Amino acid sequence: MLRKVVGAVVVLGLCLGIAMADEIRAVITKVDDNKVTFQEVKGKGKDAEKGPEKTLKVSANVKIVKGKFNKDTMKVEAGDEIEKGLKNEMFSKDKLSEKAVNATIVTDDKGKEITEIRVGGRGGKKGGK
Repeated sequence: MLRKVVGAVVVLGLCLGIAMADEIRAVITKVDDNKVTFQEVKGKGKDAEKGPEKTLKVSANVKIVKGKFNKDTMKVEAGDEIEKGLKNEMFSKDKLSEKAVNATIVTDDKGKEITEIRVGGRGGKKGGK
């Protein structure tokens, strides 16, 4: 009986941790070692507005993945892992100065550390063409 209760508490803790994590639609403007600077995007399409720049620390076991838009849940989900993570060329200073990277940033339950970055996944061609 005690084993079931402990198991249930562990599962509940994991679920709460995942549920408390924040997903931020953002434009990444700068990557420095273990810090990412971005602007939160509010709204959609032409009405979208960028907020002030924020910088957050990246967790030691951060996942950098391609985002895939799920039409059923209407959310960007994790896809294939991006080679070299934050060291990938798309995050270099030269590339980011030319064009910022659209991403969904997932933070820890306290909102102080980035645990996952899903690059892209929104927009694209409409009408399936």
